[in-house]
Amino acid sequence: MVAAEKQILLSHSGIGKQYPGVQALSGVSLDLQPGEVHALVGENGAGKSTLSKIIAGLESPDAGGMVFKGASYAPSGKREAEEQGIRMVMQELNMIPTLSVAENIFLNRLPSRMGIINRNQLEEASRKVIHQVGLDTIQPATPVGALGVGQQQMVEIAAGLSQSCQLLILDEPTAALTDRERELLFKQIRRLKLEGVCVLYISHRMEEIKQISDRITILRDGVLQGTRNTSETETSEVIKLMVGRDLDEVFSSTQRQRGKCALRVDGLSRGNKVREASFELHKGEILGFAGMMGSGRTELMRLIFGADQKDSGNIYLDCSDLPIQIKSPKDAVLAGIALLTEDRKEQGLLLPLSISSNTPLARMEGVSRRGWINFPRQYSIAENFRKKLSIKCHSVNQHVKTLSGGNQQKVVMAKWLYRDAEILIFDEPTRGIDVGAKFEIYSLLEELAGQGRAIILVSSDMPELLAVSDRIAVMSNGLLTGIFNRGEWSEDKIMEAALSGYASEQAEGIEDGKQ
Repeated sequence: MVAAEKQILLSHSGIGKQYPGVQALSGVSLDLQPGEVHALVGENGAGKSTLSKIIAGLESPDAGGMVFKGASYAPSGKREAEEQGIRMVMQELNMIPTLSVAENIFLNRLPSRMGIINRNQLEEASRKVIHQVGLDTIQPATPVGALGVGQQQMVEIAAGLSQSCQLLILDEPTAALTDRERELLFKQIRRLKLEGVCVLYISHRMEEIKQISDRITILRDGVLQGTRNTSETETSEVIKLMVGRDLDEVFSSTQRQRGKCALRVDGLSRGNKVREASFELHKGEILGFAGMMGSGRTELMRLIFGADQKDSGNIYLDCSDLPIQIKSPKDAVLAGIALLTEDRKEQGLLLPLSISSNTPLARMEGVSRRGWINFPRQYSIAENFRKKLSIKCHSVNQHVKTLSGGNQQKVVMAKWLYRDAEILIFDEPTRGIDVGAKFEIYSLLEELAGQGRAIILVSSDMPELLAVSDRIAVMSNGLLTGIFNRGEWSEDKIMEAALSGYASEQAEGIEDGKQ
């Protein structure tokens, strides 16, 4: 029996696009099918956004062509693409903050008569749309500027979902969303699939791609690396196609030798968030911290760094028998401890300032005298770290807010490396960055450990912890429930430890109920 031929909605043939000094796309050919979620992946600069903008009519290719529903397709702009049934929800928010939620959703098609907007009809229509994405608690008349970034992103998505289309392009749609908002979005994507809509899903979050997509197309440096069926493809294969190498190639095949004790934590506690946590960290070691969200990992790191105050317990440095008093982050920094926070944008960087202004923040005395900043020295230091960490930018005068997530993280690292901290705590350092940037950060961690730095890596990415760590400590419900050496751990053992703190609490509750 001959299998039915797959229907093609949009096909590309030899698409090329060049900008001054950059070949963004080169000979890209692929097809999109009705009723599928087609993931488009690659590092920053791989060409994902360029290709999607060409499809949406925001850019024109320099070479090649497209066929949409059997006819030649070359939109002159976004409006023409939308008229043919192709819509795009971009990563950059395109809302007008002074207008209401309802006005933003129906901006180009406000219900009106004789030039007067029908407010009742507008609000009724917008309520149906925002209900689809779970924004029931938001009033349609609310100004968009009064919403959080995640809610604004959902309004942007709602606007895209509110219009009938045959191809919907979603560019990093979950970047600012909560888990609940993401699940609501996935529910709508599945609904569109059933209606025969093709969704082109651009993301660097591999767990999402495996969950929601049917096929994956991989780009590297503007060149197509292949298209795979998601269900038949391992994540490791996709990553290798994206970056050109395996994760194992980043790390030394020989076991690192641990040095002397750099940090000892003894019975550190804060309420129920962290309870009697004790461990040692050695020089030249990467100690991973695993656990579920809210397990106490971040809270423990904040206690060590003095960002929160402990109820009990002590911290010791360099094999000393005398505890060190850390009452504030300033004390921790002076003691040689650095914390690269989970939220780099809010807590790690001054986004409106340049790379050169951010780099010396943890050691301003190195670039200033009597309150006056030596700008040539500041520039020189930032330039050295730009080269050392391969920070991709036009110059170190570029504002940090314009950098990609991975390059922002490198600026945070530069800040602490300039401080010359011996103990480095990385809290989710690769969250929200593309795979290529992750590999670069893994290489930096390997290099720093080789220099004898003592490193703590907090991560929710289990393959990352297994690949990077020398030992893995597990937090569960505020308790440190286990520490595993390389070669002794398994994902099952780590997961069991990650759940054990909650299971013991439940058992205690049952026992209390019997008494």
